[in-house]
Amino acid sequence: MPDKYWEDFDIGFSFVTPSITVTETHVVNWAGLTMDFYPIHMDKEYAAKSPMKERLAHGPLIFGMAVGMAGLARVEGGSMIAWMGTDNMKMVAPVKIGDTITNNVSVIERRETSKPAQGMQTWRYTVTNQRNETVMVFDMKFLMFRKGAL
Repeated sequence: MPDKYWEDFDIGFSFVTPSITVTETHVVNWAGLTMDFYPIHMDKEYAAKSPMKERLAHGPLIFGMAVGMAGLARVEGGSMIAWMGTDNMKMVAPVKIGDTITNNVSVIERRETSKPAQGMQTWRYTVTNQRNETVMVFDMKFLMFRKGAL
C-alpha cells in the first residue's frame, strides 16, 4: 500500500534531493555500460583542446543520476505506478568531472485519467551544479495511484 497518492502532490509541490559529486568512476562506468566512448568524455588531451578545456560527463549519465537522486529522496511514497516518458529535455550547461549536482523537483501538471484509481502528473527536474547553475532540465510524466485505488 502506498504511503502517498496523486492527491498528495499539488501543482507547485517541490523538493530538493541530496547532492552527489560526479566522479571519474561514474564517467568511466557509464562509458563502459553504454559504449559511449566519445573523446570529450574519455580523452583528456582531446578535451583539453576543446572549448570546455576538460572532460565532460555524459548528458544521459546526468539524466540517469537525476532520476536516481529523486528516487533516493523517497518523496513519492509508493504513489508511482509507472514512468510514462520524458519531455522537454535540455542540457543547458556542461557537467565536468568533480562537479556536484543537485536535483530540484517540482510538480508542474496533474490531471485525472479515465480510470478513477489513477492520475497523471508531470514533475519538472532541474539539475544544478555547485555554483547553483542549471545544467539540465526535463519533465517526467508519471502514472500514479489515487486515494481509494487499492
